[in-house]
Amino acid sequence: MQQRMSRFLFNLLNFYEFCKNHVIKLVKALIFKYNIQCIFVYFYFGRQASSLATDFGIDLGSRRTVICSGKSIVLDEYSAISYETYTGDLIAAGNDAYQMIGRTPESITAVCPIVNGVIAQYDLAESMIAAFLHAVADNKLFKARLMAAVPSAITEMQKRALYNAFSASGARDVCLIEAPAAAALGIGLDFTTPKGSIVVDIGAGTTDIATLSMGRVVKFESSPVSGSSFNEAISRYIKQEQNVMIGHHTAEKIKRQIGCVLPRPLELTMFAKGRHQFTGLPKTFEINTSEMITALYDTALSICRSIQAVIEKTPPEITADIDRDGITLIGGGSLLFGLDRFIADYTGVKVNTVREPKTCVARGTIVAMQNFKALQSADFRFKSLEELTMA
Repeated sequence: MQQRMSRFLFNLLNFYEFCKNHVIKLVKALIFKYNIQCIFVYFYFGRQASSLATDFGIDLGSRRTVICSGKSIVLDEYSAISYETYTGDLIAAGNDAYQMIGRTPESITAVCPIVNGVIAQYDLAESMIAAFLHAVADNKLFKARLMAAVPSAITEMQKRALYNAFSASGARDVCLIEAPAAAALGIGLDFTTPKGSIVVDIGAGTTDIATLSMGRVVKFESSPVSGSSFNEAISRYIKQEQNVMIGHHTAEKIKRQIGCVLPRPLELTMFAKGRHQFTGLPKTFEINTSEMITALYDTALSICRSIQAVIEKTPPEITADIDRDGITLIGGGSLLFGLDRFIADYTGVKVNTVREPKTCVARGTIVAMQNFKALQSADFRFKSLEELTMA
């Protein structure tokens, strides 16, 4: 039987260049029927084996989802989904769905199903993940194997929900890794040696702070004060000072354009629009960087106190390493002007920023997958759907 199948696959290979997609579908059906090993197909497909690659690293964030394969980013979109309110039919996922938030009629609902780094709405999160995996792995012969980054303080129940969501979305095997550990790998930080380091990941939903050593997380804290907290602080300040209510998108735009926690070299001013809270009518208002410092100061201070709390719990020898090497700041929230110097002034420890703070966690998941043997001693391992069912 195997000789006959080998001859048949060899004949199929002659037509591969002319009808690639049809060959892939046919071979997939044959593999399912005759249980041929993947290595057998790899041998015959030779140079085209890259099209069979099924390893992905994923950073499922509250604001954005980033998926890596190899050395490239294959997906970077908002963690949002929109659907028909009454039927539940999917309309869009990712950037298109995010643009609908706050702008939909009653018949359409647009939400972000990931809150504070964990699943808040399971069915919607599963549909969103499935849509993302379909976008990046639709032409693959085999189901994807995922290395997913999660907050350090996630509970076992929340881990189980993530495992189930990834598996139900089409993943073959899943391994979870703490986001700070993945970030350290993504920026080339070697934490597998007896040398301490600290990573602060300021994401949209949480701020993950962790000290690392010997391939493991030593001490950690996951604070709800995060990038979204800066947006909320801007909204509150404008409502209190100018009696104008603004939406999430407007607050995010203000933060990106003139947001800061320390004075800029030049005073910047911008105009934005909102709704007057007394008249209910549209109103244009002006805001500057000096007001931003006032609005964002308390939020930045809360992050500094969380960092201090983790350092206080860290063993003295690791604290000495941190004092020498500094704090590594990552995540989209780290891009806020002056935040690195603000943290350095508060803690008395130098702060190191990275080139691509938004994607280093996702890139680190791929590095972890490529160096998986080095992490197995820290109890990292892939789990299949069958293992989860038996657990």
